[in-house]
Amino acid sequence: MITVTDNAARALLDLVRDKCADGGLRLAVEKGGCAGLQYAMTLGVEQPGDLVVEHLGCRVFVDPASAGQLADCTLDYEDGLAGSGFRIQNPHAARSCGCGTSFEPAQS
Repeated sequence: MITVTDNAARALLDLVRDKCADGGLRLAVEKGGCAGLQYAMTLGVEQPGDLVVEHLGCRVFVDPASAGQLADCTLDYEDGLAGSGFRIQNPHAARSCGCGTSFEPAQS
């Protein structure tokens, strides 16, 4: 399943406290982006069948259809000169686009 870094958990807790007090980050994979598949992140609540990852009090919800594409991934939060935001490190991606929001899955 997904690993959530301490940086991502702290950033998510701040975001959820301000925007969606009873929820967490909903994470999915959709068709699109410049590399074929893209990550979708929204604030929301747990849905039936979701896989739930908790770390330092934050919750991340993954829909069952996306769970395989997100297995062994790491959710991190970066705050730097190039911008700030959540980033996914995906060991199963054959390549990723420059912005880091889309990827091409490696062939099984």
